[in-house]
Amino acid sequence: MNLSSWGAISLVANREITTRLRSKAYRVSTAALILVLIAFTVIMKFLGGGSDVTVGFTAPSAALAAPLQASAKTLGESVETRQVTEAQGQDEVRGGSLDALLAGDGTRVQVVVKKELNPQLRDALNVLADRLALNQQITALGGNPARVDAAVAGASVEVRPLEQPREYNGQQLALGIIAGVLIYLSLMINGQSVAQGVVEEKTSRVVELLLATIRPWQLMAGKVLGIGAVGLVQIIAIAVAGVISGLATGVLTISVSAAAGTVIWLVVWYLAGFLMYSIVFAGLGALVSRQEDVSGAVTPALMFVVAGYVVGISILPSNPGSGLVELLSVLPVFAPTLMPMRLAMGGVPVWEAIVSLGLVIAFIPVLIWLAGRIYRNAVLRTGAKVKLREALSAS
Repeated sequence: MNLSSWGAISLVANREITTRLRSKAYRVSTAALILVLIAFTVIMKFLGGGSDVTVGFTAPSAALAAPLQASAKTLGESVETRQVTEAQGQDEVRGGSLDALLAGDGTRVQVVVKKELNPQLRDALNVLADRLALNQQITALGGNPARVDAAVAGASVEVRPLEQPREYNGQQLALGIIAGVLIYLSLMINGQSVAQGVVEEKTSRVVELLLATIRPWQLMAGKVLGIGAVGLVQIIAIAVAGVISGLATGVLTISVSAAAGTVIWLVVWYLAGFLMYSIVFAGLGALVSRQEDVSGAVTPALMFVVAGYVVGISILPSNPGSGLVELLSVLPVFAPTLMPMRLAMGGVPVWEAIVSLGLVIAFIPVLIWLAGRIYRNAVLRTGAKVKLREALSAS
């Protein structure tokens, strides 16, 4: 039977897609990842919802409630206040429904707590105490505390940046990290599946039957496309479920278009990264004949995936504008894990994204030639591991 090149590739790809979609492990892992992401958004909803702390105040200390909220706001905290009697407030503090109670006559900051004062609330109360003491001194000197407060509130540092700073927010950072994790997991799981599939076919001698009708490069291409398509379905399902869950629970407050843009970039970089690395994994997998040798064979290429992921999650959360990450995210071997993180965070110049993706696309034909040569010369050789130099130099 003579098949066209695309017909042969499609035949192999359809076989991989059908086999893996029917796999119980694939369905269970996809459902588990979706549930984990949904559970994460629900947990973040409860952890992030409402005020950071709740403080009660008695009637004599009522004048301190609004200044306390203002002091907390300057520190990036949220404080909810409500009026109670002193006896009721102490009961609620003891029961845990109040974090603290402002007591006393309002001339000093007196706080009742169950055991220890919340560190963030302590900072806000110290600011309030300083402000209260200052106002009392101003009053004693015949000044007007309200006018002083207004003047102080209106004073700020005038900043003149030489370069426009990039704006990041917590949600963009979280989306970036999640995008990087999804890409990393997909490359780790689906990329290695290509190598494992190659070894499985070598061990079972199926590859000999397949190569009787199709060429080695067609078999490799079909395997890569088939497993890649299954991985693509998985990553789209997980990403869409996560975005919908985040928007529905209110954890994500970014626009729908921004969220959709993150998903699109995630898909683009999954395709580019998977195609690049899975081709290499297929070639390296052909060097060995036992499943237990697969991890050792693909480790050299896998280290680049791991390195990009580790650099991204360790540096970007604390330094989103890192020059090192910017440089590495343009290099093809690190781009599939780092660039999706940066794009989800925002602030990436268009030219950087285009250059990064362009270099990966340009790198793929080189890898196809290199891995295809290794695969062709090693896939029919069973037994001992084929040395890389031999696979490259064989005719």
